[in-house]
Amino acid sequence: MAEEERGLSIDPYKHLNIIPNKDGSLTRATTTPDVPPICNAQGRGEPRDGVLSKDVPLNPAQATWIRIFAPHRPEQHHDLKLPVIIYMHGGGFILCSAATAPFDAFNATMAREVPAIVVSVNYRLAPEHPLPAAYDDALDALRFVAAQADPWLAEFADLSRCFLMGSSAGGNMVYHVALRALNEDLGQAKVVGLIMNQPYFGGAERTESELRLANDPIVPLASNDLMWELALPKGADREHEFCNPMKPSSAVGRLPRCMVWGHEGDPLSDRQKSFAEFLEGERVVVVARLNTLWNQPV
Repeated sequence: MAEEERGLSIDPYKHLNIIPNKDGSLTRATTTPDVPPICNAQGRGEPRDGVLSKDVPLNPAQATWIRIFAPHRPEQHHDLKLPVIIYMHGGGFILCSAATAPFDAFNATMAREVPAIVVSVNYRLAPEHPLPAAYDDALDALRFVAAQADPWLAEFADLSRCFLMGSSAGGNMVYHVALRALNEDLGQAKVVGLIMNQPYFGGAERTESELRLANDPIVPLASNDLMWELALPKGADREHEFCNPMKPSSAVGRLPRCMVWGHEGDPLSDRQKSFAEFLEGERVVVVARLNTLWNQPV
């Protein structure tokens, strides 16, 4: 198949609006804006559409933070404990933040409609911080929740109902963070479900959907390859477990119930199907939604 047909003639740096710097960092020329939280650091502010949000430091040594969302509730409902959703945003491990407008709006809607306490993780990005830095940061967020290290969590969170959720790269993170959390002492906190929307996985061998949709306007093959090149540890290829997770392990079968979403028209749809089948083969309870219309980019 010709290079043009395989989607490798596209300039991935231009497509992703990134510029490589000599020191190995990126200049990100994204056009997607960040938005501020609704409240100040002390949680003071007027609710917006029935929701409050604030930014809280997570690990000062790594300059990471979380954005916490909570539904605004009348005083008579303050005795209600809410589930906790720890959310990991997408962006191929190299783009976006917890403050990026679409993710902020999505988490605010979840906090209001579920309702739930949503903890959105602003994890470190590659290539400045290659994997597993993002996994480490998300695990820090889970420990933060378990410790009820914020007043909103102490007052409103039901630690027996914690969920890990993510889209694209965030879906990848959900899986790897959940495996790490199996060996964590989380006290009263219990992760009871994993929600992975278009989880971002890869491998050295091309799938049919990757080849068929090699020139996809959102995730062309060249951009997909570059994101993995930038995200993986130095010297690793796409068969590394962070990219290709489908390696049997006794730990996988200990994972809680999983929901895996896949979307028609996504070049990675074959990998999402294979991943759901892999989990089922490891005796994980899986709810698979793999033929829905595609509505969210990596």
